[in-house]
Amino acid sequence: MSASVETASLLADRIIALEESSTLAMTKKARELAALGHKVISLSVGEPDFKTPKHICEAAKQAIDEGYHGYSPVAGYADLRKAIADKFKRENNLDWKPENIVVSTGAKHSLANVIQVLVNPGDEVIILAPYWVSYSEMVKLAEGKSVILDGAFENDFKVTADQVEAAITDRTKIVMYASPNNPTGSVYSEEELRAIAAVVARHENVIVLADEIYEHINFTDKGHFSIGSIPEIKDRVVTVNGVAKGFAMTGWRIGYIGAAKWIADGVEKLQGQVTSGTSSISQRATIAALTGPMEPTYEMSKAYERRRDLVVKLLKDIPGFKVNVPEGAFYAFPDISYYYGKSDGTTTINDSDDFATWILNTAYVSTVAGSGFGAPNCLRISTAASDEALAEAVQRIKDAVATLK
Repeated sequence: MSASVETASLLADRIIALEESSTLAMTKKARELAALGHKVISLSVGEPDFKTPKHICEAAKQAIDEGYHGYSPVAGYADLRKAIADKFKRENNLDWKPENIVVSTGAKHSLANVIQVLVNPGDEVIILAPYWVSYSEMVKLAEGKSVILDGAFENDFKVTADQVEAAITDRTKIVMYASPNNPTGSVYSEEELRAIAAVVARHENVIVLADEIYEHINFTDKGHFSIGSIPEIKDRVVTVNGVAKGFAMTGWRIGYIGAAKWIADGVEKLQGQVTSGTSSISQRATIAALTGPMEPTYEMSKAYERRRDLVVKLLKDIPGFKVNVPEGAFYAFPDISYYYGKSDGTTTINDSDDFATWILNTAYVSTVAGSGFGAPNCLRISTAASDEALAEAVQRIKDAVATLK
């Protein structure tokens, strides 16, 4: 190859157009600063700070001893798929059989699979914003068009059924959302989801893609409600879940879907050509997670709720911050736009990217700009850290913004 050729220009157009994950980018920068000796408090990555419960780890060790060393079935082991189907029925009122389940390498993989299987070039995917950073990029890879609907701060960042109705066209293929939500922590109520389902029911070619990965981290009195349990649209809902958040199993990389068989078959067909079956040991551990005691999960959720209360209280003491009360997940999502246009004499804050970078470089607290989540006035702060670390991080942020004029 000629030395004059810029090798990056040989990348495929789809990769050149793809945005880097903002959460992973900030985490990388935080690690670089920590390597230089700075005491960085990392609140950027969406990862539980708890260890995987012991009974799940023991199941993985047993699987190794029992010889689960080979390739696993593309869609997952039969007994795991049954455990998932049973979980869906028990906890979500979803009537799926094992044949409707596909196990993948994390919920992110599950989401990407579904979008690749359903979206043709030019198809529209309605995304309820704020949204997880990878949604729109996954749609881009499938050559679809993201139609972003903004949830108002005053409505806890939640999109209304009327907004969904107004956005649907003859090109709409998917309505996509997460509840509990990343980045806002907002939880769509049963009433709100029934209203959205009533809209979808009137459009027979529209599929709902429901991301329920934070299901078990829910602080509401009524708990989690799955839109797929609504009879009128149940065959047009793909429910995505996994074990990363509720069971502190991020590195085990297990996600799964429950969907109509024609969709599940399409996902299995695609996965068979890309990754095949996911980790055999992780699958065996996931059976233990889904069928074993839930007390560790409940205890983790209680800790997240306590941390939520702590962080919200402290953030509300920062002048100019607008803060709502998240109902689930482990994030706070303050509106920090009060500081746009202000400067410390060296750096001027023009947007959330500037703010997040400035806070990292001056206060050594890593967060994530809201721009990557479709909310350019906000900042995502993970509360998956110790009470002491969270209190110190917010104090650092408060001290830093006091220098902005």
